[in-house]
Amino acid sequence: MLIDAEPGLVVVGEAADGAAAIEAVAEQKPDVVLMDVRMPGTDGIEATRTICGRNPDVRVLMLTMFDLDAHVFAALRAGAAGFLLKDIPPAELLHAIRVVAAGESLLSPSVTRRLISEFCRRPAAEPTGPPPVLDGLTGRERQVLQLVGVGRSNAEIAQELRVSAATVKTHLSHLLDKLGARDRVQLVIVGYESGLLTPRHRV
Repeated sequence: MLIDAEPGLVVVGEAADGAAAIEAVAEQKPDVVLMDVRMPGTDGIEATRTICGRNPDVRVLMLTMFDLDAHVFAALRAGAAGFLLKDIPPAELLHAIRVVAAGESLLSPSVTRRLISEFCRRPAAEPTGPPPVLDGLTGRERQVLQLVGVGRSNAEIAQELRVSAATVKTHLSHLLDKLGARDRVQLVIVGYESGLLTPRHRV
């Protein structure tokens, strides 16, 4: 009811469980999927992994009552573009759908705090030179990745690096391709896991 009442948005299908969601996406080809984490049978995380693997253009926005670490990381690794709690105000939910549909990623503040805390708890790796996964990145691409990691928007990155917004988009496209990432959230995960980003980079 909320979505159908919003100009420019329409619900094209509904599903009672993960398996039905996978089938519905295959038939309806939606731009965005609102996925519940906990469902009978195939859960939301497994359904998200399948949907994202079969439909690269479909964006999945996860909804849950609980911001548990295991759910957050599993959902992001499965390819989710966003992770929100179900108590989000209606206006913010509609905004989140539009943000994800536009190709951006979005996490609720509590989820972001947990993501940062998890990396803060991890022991710092001894420097052994650039990780192999980063070998193919240019110096500028590494700068862009670090700025994405501290939450900068494209416009803010462009301003800080004194380049055009189009140039930033080009760098992001190269990063996604080179690192095999689906979106900005996965870029940040790769950045942390490779050691390029550390908790000190957060602001």
